Amino acid sequence: MRRLGTLIVRHSKITLFGFVALIALSSIWGFQSFGNLKGGGYDNPNADSAAVGELLTSEFGVDPAEVIILVDLPQEADATDANGMPVSFELVQNLNDELAAIEGVKGVLNYYTLGSPPSLRSTDGKAIYVFVDLENDIKQAPVVATIVDDFTGDYQGAQVHVAGFGAITKAINETIEHDLIRAETIAVPIVLFLLIFVFGSVTAASLPLVVGGLAIVGTFFVIWAASQFTDISIFALNLVTGLGLGLGIDYSLLVVNRFREERGVGNSVSESVVNTVASAGKTVVFSGLTVAVVMLSMAFFPQYFLQSFALAGFTVVILAVIGAMVAVPAMLNLIGDRVNSLRIIKRDLTPKEKGGWEKLARFTMRKPLSVLFVSLIFLISLFSLSSEVKFGQVDDRVLPAGSPALVASELIRDRFEGRESSPIEILVKGDSASIQDYIAELEQIPDVIRVAEIPTEDNTAWTRIEAIADLEPRSPEGLEQIVQIRAIDNSLDEVLVGGSAAYYTDSQQGIEKALPLAAGWIIISTLILLFLFTGSVILPIKAIVLNILSLGATLGLVSWIFQNGHLQWLLGEYSVTGTIDTSSVVMIAVVAFGLSMDYELFLLSRIKEQHDVGMNTVNSVAIGLQRSGRIITAAAIVLAVTFSAFATSGVSIMKMLGVGIAFAILLDATVVRALLVPALMRLFGAANWWAPKWLKRLYEKAGLSH
Repeated sequence: MRRLGTLIVRHSKITLFGFVALIALSSIWGFQSFGNLKGGGYDNPNADSAAVGELLTSEFGVDPAEVIILVDLPQEADATDANGMPVSFELVQNLNDELAAIEGVKGVLNYYTLGSPPSLRSTDGKAIYVFVDLENDIKQAPVVATIVDDFTGDYQGAQVHVAGFGAITKAINETIEHDLIRAETIAVPIVLFLLIFVFGSVTAASLPLVVGGLAIVGTFFVIWAASQFTDISIFALNLVTGLGLGLGIDYSLLVVNRFREERGVGNSVSESVVNTVASAGKTVVFSGLTVAVVMLSMAFFPQYFLQSFALAGFTVVILAVIGAMVAVPAMLNLIGDRVNSLRIIKRDLTPKEKGGWEKLARFTMRKPLSVLFVSLIFLISLFSLSSEVKFGQVDDRVLPAGSPALVASELIRDRFEGRESSPIEILVKGDSASIQDYIAELEQIPDVIRVAEIPTEDNTAWTRIEAIADLEPRSPEGLEQIVQIRAIDNSLDEVLVGGSAAYYTDSQQGIEKALPLAAGWIIISTLILLFLFTGSVILPIKAIVLNILSLGATLGLVSWIFQNGHLQWLLGEYSVTGTIDTSSVVMIAVVAFGLSMDYELFLLSRIKEQHDVGMNTVNSVAIGLQRSGRIITAAAIVLAVTFSAFATSGVSIMKMLGVGIAFAILLDATVVRALLVPALMRLFGAANWWAPKWLKRLYEKAGLSH
């Protein structure tokens, strides 16, 4: 690290401008990534439901309709013309023909062309279905946009509502893009004000914006490159902007603070930069590595929604580390004490060893058991709010009230019996008698209102069965129904269950299956990195236990708010489904865990410095908290503001991500770092630094103790 600092001092201009130029060049492609991102990514591509979808296309030539249109007919629709045909027939046929003429539309089917089955007409007889299938080898988003924009609303006296996966995806993407701009409009001025206050000068406050901006733009390039080969979720943009700006602030604040300390003791600018890289630089590297490997845990999950966050999170963290390790020291070497120019705060900006944080630490360590007891009661009380948590998945109800796609979907729920647009698709192999027995068993499943064998060509070994249920497919009830269907005892050769409810079921079960692997990766990698940083076995275990407690409290608050619909007066209206999105909970947990470890390392680095020069536990913790407490709190507040801005989104899962991550950050920076860590370190005493002798020897031999 010292050699790196020396190299940066010698070649500051080349280092700084080379890094900036590289990121600027990458932006040419990076900003093209937005059009490549997708709104889905919640399904498990390795499950039976995905296999059914592929077989329906390859064996039966069936593609699920990407766009589902509801035609709310005028009052006189039931009347017949001179030929005895319903008045609505011509209206629907005209709509059918206009839709079919759109470039990119593969085919259109409607209530009349499908034989006027009662299931495709609403229970009040006033609304009917039209199904639009799109070409697979084109960009479907512009086609969906044309249908939504040109046909939503009045059509020859009827009201047209557009639903389906394509319309919902379009609505989510547009809402997020709009909300992202609004969130930044809200967050950036507040963050700028806080940065000036925290850094003490306008010049110093600009450094994290440079680091964050470079990290964000560089990550956009990586996302663009990845989107050429795989699907990337549009939600990844929110994580990139939040983490990029937040970690840019965290790491820049740490580096600038240390530089000021070095200058405060009389070192030259170049010596201060080298010493800063050697000390704060080590903390930044270990902190960044810890956050980055925690982000990678989301790659264990099969859904590309979570895999996108793994890629985006890992990349933006690494680039933020490089920016803080390369760009900031180079700038500090070039501008020197001018980093304190344009000062807003006139007080001495050099960190002190005495102050409020030091007093709080000593108070906590005088009564560690009392502080520990009260803090644990508080965290456990919050966790208890999740006692009745139910996990669900994203559907149209994440959209804001009044969204046309949500209105159309609600019409399907309210006015149609069963979910004709979301059938349970079952493919079976076996003799005719076994198939009929199986159909009879299906009809006995609760809430299955109709089962039919679909006629097929003779060139396939599969028999296609459709079951229509009167349940919300992407819900715990829909999951339970699919589990019951798959558990039917039968004599068939093979059974595959697909459809919307099965996609949901396989996604939930895929997350459950991957969760132990992801958790194991997080725990093991964190234990290793924290040991390499501290040389202790106790401190890494303590950090993980405290983070789990903090995450439990966060889960309790999130479930209380979003499952039960509390605090809408503060957060704005959102649909309450009685569940919380599983994928979003995983993301909140991973991001919050990573950022918690970020602050853990900030604190432990300063405590360890004092311990290494011979201070006892009490003094090490008190001075360490004093020197890092302001940084941790300031960084946490700024990061919380950044993520809190997402709570203004019209998409409910973005509200949940913003509230969940912001709360977890603030909880960790206050209750955990300021109270629980000092209390536990006081109770453990000298045992804080314990490790087996053979591990200690390896640690010292590797030179990590310096």
